[in-house]
Amino acid sequence: MRRIGLLLLTVLGILVSAVPALAQGEAATAAANSAVGTKAIAAGIGFAIAEFGGAIGQSRVAAAACEGAARNPGASARIQILMILGLALIESLVLFALVIVFFKT
Repeated sequence: MRRIGLLLLTVLGILVSAVPALAQGEAATAAANSAVGTKAIAAGIGFAIAEFGGAIGQSRVAAAACEGAARNPGASARIQILMILGLALIESLVLFALVIVFFKT
């Protein structure tokens, strides 16, 4: 009985979702709006991936710098300079991804 009910609900869901697909009124406008929305979603997901990668990279750089300074305290000034340079380059890549998102959407 439960399987039959699930089957009927599935068929009902397919039929309800097919109704808008069969409608022909203003199809071109809807398709254009859908493409813009899809581009915005894709750009947002792409930027989220870039931001996540940048955050992971920055955390690994900071952890490696702390470990290097702990192992060799005499070289901590040089390690700090290189760490700041690495963090700036990682952040610039994330900002480039943000610029691309704004230009592509």
